Amino acid sequence: VQLQASGGGLVQAGGSLTLSCAASGRTIRTYVMGWFRQAPGKEREFVAAISLTGAGTYYTDSVKGRFTISRDNAKNTVYLQMNSLKPEDTAVYYCASSGRYNANPSRWDYWGQGTLVTVSS
Repeated sequence: VQLQASGGGLVQAGGSLTLSCAASGRTIRTYVMGWFRQAPGKEREFVAAISLTGAGTYYTDSVKGRFTISRDNAKNTVYLQMNSLKPEDTAVYYCASSGRYNANPSRWDYWGQGTLVTVSS
C-alpha cells in the first residue's frame, strides 16, 4: 500500500491543523493505521493509532485530549486532527500502516513520505 500524507504547515501555538493520509494500491480496511512524528535531532515517535474499524484508538500521553485520529475506510484515508498545538509538536509527521498495533515504529510495515508541521510560539 502507498501512503501520501498531507496537510502540514505553519501554525501559531494554540492553533489547529488536520493531517490527511491517503492510501492507494490496497484498501486500508485490513490495516491498523497510525501517525508518528520526528522532530529535528530526535528519533521517530508514536503519536496515535486507530484499529481496523475505528473502534479503538491509541495516543501517546503528550497528545491525549488535543489530537484525534480517525479513518474513513470508504475513502481509504486516515486523519489526524490536531488542536491546541504547541511548539513542541513541531515535527515531520508520518502516517503508517501495520497488521497490528504497536507503538514501536520498527514494527510498522508501510510509511508515507511525511508532512512538516511547524508550530510557532
